[in-house]
Amino acid sequence: MQKNNNRFKDFILKTVCDPVLIYTVIIMMSIMYHYKSEHTVIYGIVSFVTAGLSFRLFDYMKKHKFTGVIGYIALFLIFMYVVGIVQEKGENSYPLSFGVWFLTPQDVLEYSKWYTIEIFLLFQLFMMSVIYYFTRIQYRIFMGFLILIIPFAIYGKEYEKIPTYFILMLAVSYIIIMVDSRQLRNTDKIEIVGRKDIWKSVIVYAVIFATVSAIVPKQEVKANRDFLDTLISADQFTDRLISMLGVFRDTTDNEQFRTSTNTPVYYVSSQDPMRLKLTTFSTYDYKNDSWSVEDSDKNFRTKFITNTQTMKNGLYNSDETGSLTKALLHTAEISPEFAGKYNLTGYSPEQVTIPEKRWISINSNIRGSQFAPVPQLVQDFWSTTYMEEMALIYSGTIYAAGETSPYFALDEKFVYSYTPDVFFIDSTNRKITDNMSVENYAEMLTEAMSVPDNEYAGIISRELEEYISYNDFLLDYGDSKKIYELAQQITAGCNSDYEKATAIEAYFRDNGYIYDLDYRKAKGDNTETFLFNSKRGVCYEYATAMVLLSRASGIPARYCEGYNMSHLYNNSILKTNFIVTANDAHGFPELYIRGFGWMSFEPTVSDSEDTQETTTASDSLTRAGIIILVIAVLVLMSVMFYPVVSHRIFIYRYSKKSPNETVKAVMHRISRLSGTDTGYTSQEVAGYVLAEWNVDIHDTARLFDSAVYGETILNDTDRNTAMNSYTAVYEARQEQKRNRKIKK
Repeated sequence: MQKNNNRFKDFILKTVCDPVLIYTVIIMMSIMYHYKSEHTVIYGIVSFVTAGLSFRLFDYMKKHKFTGVIGYIALFLIFMYVVGIVQEKGENSYPLSFGVWFLTPQDVLEYSKWYTIEIFLLFQLFMMSVIYYFTRIQYRIFMGFLILIIPFAIYGKEYEKIPTYFILMLAVSYIIIMVDSRQLRNTDKIEIVGRKDIWKSVIVYAVIFATVSAIVPKQEVKANRDFLDTLISADQFTDRLISMLGVFRDTTDNEQFRTSTNTPVYYVSSQDPMRLKLTTFSTYDYKNDSWSVEDSDKNFRTKFITNTQTMKNGLYNSDETGSLTKALLHTAEISPEFAGKYNLTGYSPEQVTIPEKRWISINSNIRGSQFAPVPQLVQDFWSTTYMEEMALIYSGTIYAAGETSPYFALDEKFVYSYTPDVFFIDSTNRKITDNMSVENYAEMLTEAMSVPDNEYAGIISRELEEYISYNDFLLDYGDSKKIYELAQQITAGCNSDYEKATAIEAYFRDNGYIYDLDYRKAKGDNTETFLFNSKRGVCYEYATAMVLLSRASGIPARYCEGYNMSHLYNNSILKTNFIVTANDAHGFPELYIRGFGWMSFEPTVSDSEDTQETTTASDSLTRAGIIILVIAVLVLMSVMFYPVVSHRIFIYRYSKKSPNETVKAVMHRISRLSGTDTGYTSQEVAGYVLAEWNVDIHDTARLFDSAVYGETILNDTDRNTAMNSYTAVYEARQEQKRNRKIKK
C-alpha cells in the first residue's frame, strides 16, 4: 500500500513539476488569450489535464513503439472526431466558415464559442505533440524556437500586443526547457547527479534573467516602415473586413468599431486632421440597435468621371462652404422686406468670412471598397486614379459605378479641395446663421426663392427641396419620451441649431460617459440604455445618441461611418503626412444647420487610440521586472527564514500534543531532514543520523516502533525524549551547514 501511495505521489509530482508540460500550458494560454481572454484560465486547466495525460501516453510510446504509435493514432482520431463535431456546430451557428474565421482579425468579429473550442483542440494536439517530440525524443533547439514564436506570430499578424506577463513566462519557461532538455537528461553514458541542486541554480538563473532583462532600461526605437507599408498590404481576408465600411450595406451596428488592428487603410496628404465619410444611414431601429438606409443614402444624384469632367461633389448642394449663407444674404440685399422679416437687415454677403480652400490627397491601401473617402467640408472632387464611372449620392458620398470594376482598387488615389472647420469660429458668421435658424425655415427658403431677379434662386430652390425631404425621416427619434425630455433639458436656452448642436456634443464630455472597447451590450440594449444606464460604449453609441437627441430638438441629423484621420505619419515614398488605420474606423453624426447646411460633429468622449494604454512595452516589462524582483526577494527571504520559523513552530505545536502524536511527528520530521523519508525503517534512519551527525536517536526510533506497531500508550517522558532527539538533530544539521560555508 505504501509503495502504491509512493507511486501515485511520484506520478503527481512528475506531472505537476514537468517543465515541458508547464511550457505547453503557457504556450496554449498565451494563444487562447488572443481568442477569448476571459476563458484563459479555463483553457489552461483543460490544457494541463489533456497534455498531462497525453504525455504519459507519449512516455509509454517511447518504450513500446508499435503499440505506442497505435495509441497516438487513436488519440489523433479522437481529437479529430471531436473537432468535426465542434466544427459542425460552429458552421450551423456562425455565418462564416472556420477558415475565413481563423484568417480574419478576431477583434472585428463576433465571438464564436464553437470555433474557439475548435482552434483550441487543434492547437492543443499540435503543441503537445511537437513540444514533447522536440524536447523528450529529439531535442532540436531551432524547432523549439519556432514553436516559441507561434504565439507572437498570432498576435503580430493583427498588430496586437501580447500581454507582458505572457512574454516573461514564455521566455523563462523556454530557458528552463532548454536546460532540462539539453543538460539534465540521463543517458546511457551520462547520469546526472545532484539534480535538485542543479535545478535550484537553473531556477535562480531564470529569475535573474527575467528580472534583469525586464528592469534594464531599453532604448525606445521607432521603426521606419514606409517602404514595407507601401509594398506589403493587408491580406485578402483582412482587406475584406477592413473595407466593410466602404461596401454598401442596408444596415449597420457597432461591431466594426471594436477593433485594435493597426493595418494601414489610407495614407493622406493634408494640412488638417479630419473625418473621412464613406457611408450614411438615416433610420434607427431601437429593437435591434441598428441603423438602416433610406433613399438619400443609396440613390445617386449624378454620375461622372473625374478624369474627363471635374464635378462638384454636391455635399452642400453649392459651390463652396457658406454659399447658402451668402445666397440668403444676397436675397436680403435685393428685398428689404425679406431682410426685415428674418432679421437680416444690415448684413451683406461680403461680411461672411469663407475659409480658404485647401487640398487633400488620399492614397488607398485596401482593395474592394465601393465608396470613396470623402473629407468633411469638401468642396470639389478633382481627380482619381479610378478610370470608370462614379456616382454621387444625395447624402454626399461617392461610390464606384463602373461596369468593368464596381470597386476601387488597391493604391487608388483621390484628390479633393476642402475648407478647414473654422466657419463658426468667426463671430459674424455665427451670428448671421443664428438669425437664419428660424422655426419657419422652409417658409423662409420659399420666400427667398420667390424674390424677383434673384440670381441665387437655383441654390435656394435645391436647398428647399432637400430640406423638405430631410423633415420626412431625418427628424424621427422613435418618439422616445425619455430622449425628448433629455434633449429639451440639454438645449434649454439655446437659440439656434448650432448652439443646440454644440450643447448636445458637450453633454457627453460633461456627464461621466466613458469610451469602452470592452463593454458589451446585452440583448435588447439600445441608445436609451447608453444614455440613461451604462454610459459606456464606442463611437457608434455616441454618434447614435447625438443624432437622436438632435432630432428630438428639431435638427435634421443622420448617422455616418468612415474614419478618423488624426495620426501624423510621414511616408517618404507617397509623400503623405497622415496615416489612417483600421483602428481609426469611426462613426459620427452629421447635422443640418439651418442657414449653413450639413456639418459633422464629434460627441465621442475619446476615440479608440486615446483610450488605449499609453505605456510602452518596455514600460510594462520594467514594471513586471520589478514585481518579479520583489517576489523573488520575498521567496528568498522565506527560504532563508523558513527552517528557523518552521523549527520553532514545530517545537511549540508538538510540545502540547499527546506523546504518541509527538513521537510519530518527530520521527517523520527527522526522516525528512535527513533525506531518508522514503524506503527507510526507523532503525535505519537512526543509523544514518548517527553516522551523519553523530546524534543517537535509537531510543526515539524504538518509541516510534512501539507507538506505531505495538500501539503502546506513551507518556510525557517519552515525548521529552523524542523532542530532545529532534532538537539535537536540528542543531547538528545547522552546525554542519555552518561548517560547510566556512570551508567554502
